[in-house]
Amino acid sequence: MKKWYLILSVLLLSLLLAACGGDTEAESDGAEEKEEKVTIEHELGETEVTKKPENVVVFDFGTVDSLDELGVEIQGVAKDSLPTYLSQYEGDEYENIGSLKEPDFESISQMDPDVIFISGRQSEVYDELSEIAPTIHLGVDTTRYMDSFKENMKTLGEIFEKEDEVESELADIQSDIEGVNEKSESMEGEGLITLANDGKVSAYGEGSRFGLIHDVFGVPAADESIESSTHGQSISFEYISEQNPDYLFVVDRGAVVGGESSAEQVVENEIVQNTTAYKEDQIIYLDPEYWYLSGGGLQSVAAMVAEIEESL
Repeated sequence: MKKWYLILSVLLLSLLLAACGGDTEAESDGAEEKEEKVTIEHELGETEVTKKPENVVVFDFGTVDSLDELGVEIQGVAKDSLPTYLSQYEGDEYENIGSLKEPDFESISQMDPDVIFISGRQSEVYDELSEIAPTIHLGVDTTRYMDSFKENMKTLGEIFEKEDEVESELADIQSDIEGVNEKSESMEGEGLITLANDGKVSAYGEGSRFGLIHDVFGVPAADESIESSTHGQSISFEYISEQNPDYLFVVDRGAVVGGESSAEQVVENEIVQNTTAYKEDQIIYLDPEYWYLSGGGLQSVAAMVAEIEESL
């Protein structure tokens, strides 16, 4: 009789250990699933990052606006010069990680982030940030704006497992762009893109920072010889008068960096008043928060498309 009790006890113990082992194995599988990683190729190299990171630091405002649109939580942002449409990130619940050109390395390090997203303004400190956490460059290549933008968004979709949401957003934007193209294909006038910065003006052509107005939206360029660059080609008001654009697109940098004069005061002088753009009331002041601060985001690109469509 005792022998049967002993055998039964051994069997029960074996079953209990097997059950515990199964739980441990399941927990192990869950941990491995939670720690799934993905390797991201970007302009500054390759970065391995954990999927669905929870502690997210973002410098690039286009990435902030995209993650906001996708419903992804952000823990740290560069609060200096935040666009007003992203003002919710000024709250105390979000860590201030410094300015766009001067990261607060100490604050970022103390946060122990899972990932850091940057763009061109932070490229020079990529190595330093990479020592703190996996760092990914998501700046837009203006020479191939839409392809670069879509690649960045798909990268975010892959990291945060938001692929379907990203595809839906991109499809909507592409549909809107096609609507703009229909208008630009039938337009007879030509456009000139400028950046006003207090008393100075720069021009931007195809392949430049704001060149998607020509490259993507199809607005014919008043001057096809403008140098392709980030900072634009310095021009005079006489140049604008000589080119005599039918449409004059203006980005007011001073409005978002604390300039002392408005773009309208600078641009609409007696010389520019001789242009067709002025006479036909076709000087378009683009929203500098989208065009200068946060271009390349799901919200900002959609807004940029809408602005050009309305102007045409």
